[in-house]
Amino acid sequence: MKRLMMMVVMAAVVSGSAWAADGKIGYIDMQRALNSSEAGKEAKDQLQVKLKKYQEQINAKQEELQKLKTDLEKQGVALSETARAAKEKDYQQKLKDFQRFAKDAEEDLQARDGEFTKKLVEAMSKVVNEYGRKNSYTMIFDARGAGMLYADQKADLTDEVIKSFNASNPKK
Repeated sequence: MKRLMMMVVMAAVVSGSAWAADGKIGYIDMQRALNSSEAGKEAKDQLQVKLKKYQEQINAKQEELQKLKTDLEKQGVALSETARAAKEKDYQQKLKDFQRFAKDAEEDLQARDGEFTKKLVEAMSKVVNEYGRKNSYTMIFDARGAGMLYADQKADLTDEVIKSFNASNPKK
């Protein structure tokens, strides 16, 4: 769908229609803009802090599981059948809890990343729209999403948009 729209736009531009003759066309690398902006870097830092916290908890739980498994292997022969079964059941329960925690942590990080990305994209889109209107652009494309095969570097607006975005989002 995007490629079809892009082909139609390019056909209009090439055909020399009146609006295309006077219009300016630019593009931005939205991914680079999001990652290079101050807000993007701050979001990435927040995710790294959360990831580190989860990783510490995961490491502690893994150590506990390893200790339980080692104890079970060492004491396995000396324990009665019921004591061994109880320890094995305890180990299996803790393993399930660990797996559930790791899965929940991953889902939480993905959800937070999605929330940050959505907010950044919405804010960045507003800045791009404002930048386009202010600087008389007919169209501004996302270099990665528009199916662009070639674009002159002079049409790359990424750095200017990042500056505008950073200026519109002062540090808190």
